[in-house]
Amino acid sequence: MSRKRDAGPPSTGPGEKDVLAGFLDYLRAAVVAKAEGVPGDLARAPGVPSGTNLLGLVKHLTQVERHWLLGHHVADWKATFHPAPEDTTASILAAYRETIAEANDEIASWHDLAAKGPRRGSRRWTLAHLIEETARHAGHADILRELIDGATGR
Repeated sequence: MSRKRDAGPPSTGPGEKDVLAGFLDYLRAAVVAKAEGVPGDLARAPGVPSGTNLLGLVKHLTQVERHWLLGHHVADWKATFHPAPEDTTASILAAYRETIAEANDEIASWHDLAAKGPRRGSRRWTLAHLIEETARHAGHADILRELIDGATGR
């Protein structure tokens, strides 16, 4: 059983966008850390009766970022929680990291957080929503990982 000391809140720059993007990146890294090193069969195995699994959470968060920050359409949100048979831990994490890089480029281009976001609400609202969504699923990933192999912490 692996026990790590939890990391404290992230260091960020002084500006509002720096703080919001810093916390979002901190949570993204926590999600990735929970899925890394888990064998594919265990990462895709449902950990709870609803069928939630680590790979599904990461795949879902990839689509969340694509939708809210990059303007992609998602036809079926429930389907985003289910890895395809050909998906691997490596491929899902690579897609998430690639999406994060694209999303961070988009965020970096924002000069006014009060301006309309890519979907609805302001850019500020979009960042707050992504923090909330990612934090929620990072908590799910914490529990799933602990159920898989007892690993806790970030």
